[in-house]
Amino acid sequence: MKKANAGFTLIELIVVIVILGILAAVAVPKFFDLSGEAETAAAQGVAGAIASASSINFAAKKVGSASAITLNAAVCDNTTLTPLMQGGIPTGYTVSATPAPAISTCAGTVEAASCTVTKGTKTATATILCAR
Repeated sequence: MKKANAGFTLIELIVVIVILGILAAVAVPKFFDLSGEAETAAAQGVAGAIASASSINFAAKKVGSASAITLNAAVCDNTTLTPLMQGGIPTGYTVSATPAPAISTCAGTVEAASCTVTKGTKTATATILCAR
């Protein structure tokens, strides 16, 4: 009885390598495009953290906590919002009024202000609850 050869032929190996090369050529550009999406997601994450911190501050103010910060002036700037977040606003991010150049305020009957969080060219919106 003749023993059958085990393994792959050279043609089969070349075909597999060509297919893997084509898949790699198609997939590599997709990975380079993800950096912009990652930067946008990072800006959205910081905006969410700022909005969450303002919600916690708002709740603390409503129950009369001494640690709550009063927000009754222009709120869309780094100086006003930094004390709300543990560790402050991350380096490289700026907060400004959403309808630039207007200043979003928590004065009068306004219950919330809309602020834009920016890093480079990527932006996200954070809603700040006014705590008086």
